[in-house]
Amino acid sequence: MPLHNMPQIAFGTGSKWKGQDVTDYVTNAIETGFSHIDTAQFYANEESVAAAIRETGLDRSDVFITTKWSSQAGVRESLERSLAKASWDIRAQQQLELTQVDLYLIHNPALAKDYESDWRDFEAVREAGLTKYAPCASNKIHTNHIVPSPVGASQMQKLWKIAKVKPAANQIQFHPYNYAGNKDLLAFCQQHGVVVEAYSSLSPITRYPGGPVDKPVNAAAKRLGATATQVILSWVKAKGVVIVTTSSSREHMQEYLDVGDLRALTEDEIAAIDAAGARGPPSTSAQDPRILGRNQAPKTSPTIAFFAPEANLVLYTKR
Repeated sequence: MPLHNMPQIAFGTGSKWKGQDVTDYVTNAIETGFSHIDTAQFYANEESVAAAIRETGLDRSDVFITTKWSSQAGVRESLERSLAKASWDIRAQQQLELTQVDLYLIHNPALAKDYESDWRDFEAVREAGLTKYAPCASNKIHTNHIVPSPVGASQMQKLWKIAKVKPAANQIQFHPYNYAGNKDLLAFCQQHGVVVEAYSSLSPITRYPGGPVDKPVNAAAKRLGATATQVILSWVKAKGVVIVTTSSSREHMQEYLDVGDLRALTEDEIAAIDAAGARGPPSTSAQDPRILGRNQAPKTSPTIAFFAPEANLVLYTKR
């Protein structure tokens, strides 16, 4: 798999994995079929992510790696630190070469104090060869692409005007309950060929069970002989959005990957989930920006990533 190809589904190493050795979990994910691994400097587990990739015996070109800028140091210095950490095999206690990541994102919109200046720094990292392709913007950073912090549609438009290298991807919190609030951003990204990545897509199940979305999701699951989880991920896929998810269970990892083999949702099923999501989750105001994803708070802010013009998105990769 060429490094400029982004698989449709990524295994995330944040949230509950922060500060932990994730070698075994990432190894399981790769062996199950994931070929896109999402980490970050803030997660403090880049070394074990790299160790897992080495343990699988895969060629570097077979794995798409994303990491994120935490602003503890400059854009370039931080990335060089990440590469140095990932090059040290914590189990074998030996140095192994890792010269670049595939995607480099800004982890939080608040980290970008000056969009134009920060973007120039990312472009410089790309020019220095630390990233293989054009810059990208996102919540995370990787070396093949550079990304600014999460931004909304208006910020994207401003960035678009000043960037020498245009954004290629945007990572946002995305699920049925905040879809309505992200429509403008999604439309802008799709109009300009910017890949959208989604985290927290399973919120209707994990955070807001019993809400309006359950009915259309369960109906579709019954028709397809699938799980509710798979239906929601299929909905994300139907929106043309890349999935970032995680689990400690091989069973759930396989459940996620099997979405690639499911029959597609019908237009009526997608519309029903959209409409139910617009009603908002249970016992929560539908106007709450934290739910609608209007990106007013760092946790729900979108992320942007940029790819080289020749880069192409793999809509779904199942090993």
